[in-house]
Amino acid sequence: MKSSELGLSAMYRILKKSGAERVSDESADELRRILEEVATNIAKSAVEMSIHAGRKTIKAEDIKLAAKPFAKL
Repeated sequence: MKSSELGLSAMYRILKKSGAERVSDESADELRRILEEVATNIAKSAVEMSIHAGRKTIKAEDIKLAAKPFAKL
């Protein structure tokens, strides 16, 4: 099994705060898997943006631009 960067307990909290009365282990694990995939895609895009701008440092603006296709921030 692949190690995860995000904690499972955080997924339970997010689902509960979103109105879930009960949360299955499978749903929390699936949310974690999807969020990690989306976060990885955003991070890769932000890295490309910073490189294109001639920087080594990822800035908040890079993350915001990279996340636009995924959510309204």
